[in-house]
Amino acid sequence: MTICTSDPIRFQGVKGRKVEAVFSGQTITSDGGGVLLRATDGVLRLLPRVARSFADSRRRASCAHSIENLLRQRVYALALGYEDLNDHDQLRHDPALQTAVGRDVEMASASTLCRFENSVDAKSLWSLSSVLVDVFIDSYKKAPEEIILDFDATDDAVHGKQEGRFFHGYYDHYCFLPLYVFCGEHLLAAYLRPSNIDGAKHSLGILGLLVKRLREAWPKTRIIVRADSGFCRWKLMRWCDNHGISYILGLAKNANLLRKAQPLLDEVHECFLQTGRKQKLFDETQYAAKTWDTKRRVIIKAEHLEKGSNPRFVVTNLSGSPEQLYKNYCARGEMENRIKEPFRRPHQLQQVAAQSISCAAVGSGVHAAQRHTPQSTCRNRTRPCPLRHYPSETFENRCFCDTKHSPDRLDAFGILPLQNTLSSCSIPAPGRVDREQ
Repeated sequence: MTICTSDPIRFQGVKGRKVEAVFSGQTITSDGGGVLLRATDGVLRLLPRVARSFADSRRRASCAHSIENLLRQRVYALALGYEDLNDHDQLRHDPALQTAVGRDVEMASASTLCRFENSVDAKSLWSLSSVLVDVFIDSYKKAPEEIILDFDATDDAVHGKQEGRFFHGYYDHYCFLPLYVFCGEHLLAAYLRPSNIDGAKHSLGILGLLVKRLREAWPKTRIIVRADSGFCRWKLMRWCDNHGISYILGLAKNANLLRKAQPLLDEVHECFLQTGRKQKLFDETQYAAKTWDTKRRVIIKAEHLEKGSNPRFVVTNLSGSPEQLYKNYCARGEMENRIKEPFRRPHQLQQVAAQSISCAAVGSGVHAAQRHTPQSTCRNRTRPCPLRHYPSETFENRCFCDTKHSPDRLDAFGILPLQNTLSSCSIPAPGRVDREQ
């Protein structure tokens, strides 16, 4: 049952400006969620940490905008769906976004933000990647028993003659092929690559860096690598075996695998003929491709549908029943949902990372991919739990104090999904999509 409230929700003020969310109509803004992002970042302290990783070579006496404020302005606008820098010629005057950033005067122009983005170097991007992993680690009060690292690649369409663009036959357009690593909803790495490479390229290097950092923090936590058949490479599996890392990877079918699975396929086909309904059976075998260094455990899923046989194979070093292991492998679909979210929510484009890179130079394109990762982290932490109103406290204060709802996680502080939270905002936003109800 929907619980309605007419009481205002008070947020921390900004330079004498009172900030409240009210539900009585009046003049509203579609970007009131930026205030929630600010509250979330107040708990995570993500953007201040990211800002410290960026070198500032400007002459301080001539600067009107700090690196942190520039970062907040860009990241919050991305999370609200404003991808283009040109949007900031109008957004810089928006009171709602100014309040989220923490200013009561006009913010940086599109030109200033462009210079800021082009000044970011490889060292800063490396530091940004480290901050994302550190924030993920800090979100736990105690070390988890097990974590699953989901690897996946996807297409990132290019618009123009960017350096490093190539035509990809599978996706049927010119694109980059970024590599993503998730743990649940937490984006741990976004790595921009050209599309004329093996989809698994550099995945072993990124895995090694992640494992090193995670084991520094959680030496006893079990780490599982999960990915589709595009990442099934014997060097990656050998490295995992040698370093105590578990893996469960899709395995492309071939004639040898189908020959091993044929008895099970015949059995499931017979069951389908008897019942007329979909049938599914599981088994396992030992298998090694010619390039592999040793035989490994392969899970067989024999399935027969109305359209015919549908065999699937998974290679793993995990213990457990074949059926349960295959179900665990299929759970990686949630990670694919995180990547595909922008296409399901066109009003929140760019929310995962780099879905429309328009930078001409490769270096700027890499930053274009990386700059989406902080807003993805903030946005994902903004949606887990229901928002609660406590009249005696500001929202931020309650966020800092209220970690008792989850024994292990520090991010269960009670915030609604961004797009469903603020029905109205008491701050008018001239020049924006404002209306009277």
